[in-house]
Amino acid sequence: MTGKQTVLQMKYARIIEGIAKKLSISLEKALDMVYTSQTLSLIDQNIADLHCRSDLYLIDEIINEYNEKYNKSFR
Repeated sequence: MTGKQTVLQMKYARIIEGIAKKLSISLEKALDMVYTSQTLSLIDQNIADLHCRSDLYLIDEIINEYNEKYNKSFR
């Protein structure tokens, strides 16, 4: 694994934990939210330098994406 991949994996772990805490859900549910999100796909593709955004910003983006996709509101 390259250094960049390691840093991204650590960022993903922080995002997953942050979503779980913010929404009071299990890590498994947060993991599912992150790995099925379009936001993660965009980060992996280096689009719009999303990997440079803060963890909190990305947490909110993934939650908003989930809410819109499933017409749910965790907030």
